[in-house]
Order: sequence, then C-alpha cells, then structure tokens
Amino acid sequence: MSLAPQSALLEARELTRVFGQGSQAVRAVDRVSFTVQPGEIVSIVGESGSGKSTLARLLLRLLEPTSGQIFLDGQDITKLRGARALRPYWRRVQGVFQDPFAAFNQFYSVGRVLMKTLDLLDGAKLSREERQDRMETVLRNVGLDPVDVLPKWPHQLSGGQLQRVMIARALMVEPAILIADEATSMLDASLRVTILNLLRDLRDRYRMSILFITHDIGQAYYVSDRILVMYRGELVEQGPVETVLGAPQHPYTRQLMADVPRLHGWGAVSMAEPAGAAIGTGSVVAAPSQGAGHAGLA
Repeated sequence: MSLAPQSALLEARELTRVFGQGSQAVRAVDRVSFTVQPGEIVSIVGESGSGKSTLARLLLRLLEPTSGQIFLDGQDITKLRGARALRPYWRRVQGVFQDPFAAFNQFYSVGRVLMKTLDLLDGAKLSREERQDRMETVLRNVGLDPVDVLPKWPHQLSGGQLQRVMIARALMVEPAILIADEATSMLDASLRVTILNLLRDLRDRYRMSILFITHDIGQAYYVSDRILVMYRGELVEQGPVETVLGAPQHPYTRQLMADVPRLHGWGAVSMAEPAGAAIGTGSVVAAPSQGAGHAGLA
C-alpha cells in the first residue's frame, strides 16, 4: 500500500477524471495534486467549468477517478469500493453542497435527517439519549435552536437555515475534514459572511480541516489559510493567501484579481490598503497587507 507524507490529513496525487473518449474526451480534472493539513482551511478557486465540483465529488468518493490517488492520513483509499468499504472514510470526510434544497429529503424532518446520519455511520455505538444530545449540540453549534428546528420540514426553513442543517448533518459524525462545495453561492448576500464566519468557528471548535470550493475569490481570501487556483481542470497556482493574492504569478490568477470590483480604491491592484471586503452578489476584495490576517471583513 502506498503512503502519503504523514503530516498531510488529505492528499490528492495526480488526480484525473476524464469524461468521454477519443476526440470527445474532456479532462475535467487533470493531474491535480495538493495537500490539506490538519486544522487548515484551504480554498479552491475557479470560474464555472474549471473542474472544482468534479474534484469535490472525486474527493468525496462520489465519482471514480480515471487515474491518480487520494490519501487520508497517509492511507491510499482510492481503490476502496462500495458503501461498506467507504464507510470509515465517510466518517472522516463529509461534504456540504451548493443547493441545500436538493440535498435535503423533502419527506424527512430535520430530526430524522440527523438521526439517519448516525444510522448510516456509527449510530449503533450511541444510545438514543446520546443521539438526541448530539443532534441538539450540533444544531446549537451552527446557530439553530433544536426545539424550533428538529420537528420542522424542509419547506418550513429558509435557505440559510437549510444550509446550516446540512452543516450540522456533517458534524453529526465529527469529521476530520469538511468539503464545502459552493456552500454559500445560493444564499442571500447578507447570509454569506455569516456562513463563512460559522465555518471558521467550526474549524476551531471541532479542530477539523475545511476544503472550501468557490468561484468567489473574495470569499476565499476571507476564510482561507491557503488558496489553490483551478483553471480548465488544472491547478495553476497555490500557496498562502497573502502570497497568491498579493503577488499572483499565473495569468489566470491575475485575471481573477482584475475582475474583482473595486470599492473606494480597494481592489486587486491596490496592495497598500487594509485587508477588507464586502461579500455580496459581487465580492469586493482588498489585497492582503502585511500582518492584516483575514479579520478585516465585516
């Protein structure tokens, strides 16, 4: 069995997915390699069609790679097949997706959704009282009132509430890494920063890693420790936020920065302003300044 470096929690090594054959073949993910360290928030940024969501599905083992390897804690899990074999992996790696309405079974209450998560994974190890306590705890940790939310159905919740329930569902199994694929893109602008702040808080509270996949470089800047830029299936640039956005090397990264709207002189070309952004329908980003961190957004 191949081993990845032990310091990496998750590693993709030359990961590739090809759709179609011959002249019609499309390399949706093309020899992508990167690592996610314990407790790290890593963003994958790229426009629609860059291969971000295909990469997320590969990492969640919802789609088989054409070639390449995926490692978790140094163990190659690429050849695992079937729900039973993948169950231990899914205990450690969970996903939250773009559309909470599509991800939520319309015939299940919130309580049933959360309870069935434990049934599928490790519910047999917990008493009913322990299950109930865990449901209430994760809902509080995502800012929801268990008494109010547990008996409700999907149509009785807002998009922001449903997305929080989906995050709570992932937290039920206490994963080591959460893969959030465009988790804010269907939310109102006023809710996006709230969800980003929640993800950062949950990283600290649960000591888990987060792979945040987005088309919005402003959100990536705000929430991330490192940024990976994806273009036409390839990772074209990666590194610490300040390095990638402060001095982008690849033309595509520079294009993404140039396309960000400016506000009061802030923007991709302004390197001397304080860190800050307004995350809305079109994010406004200030390039990182030394020592500013990522706390400049409100």
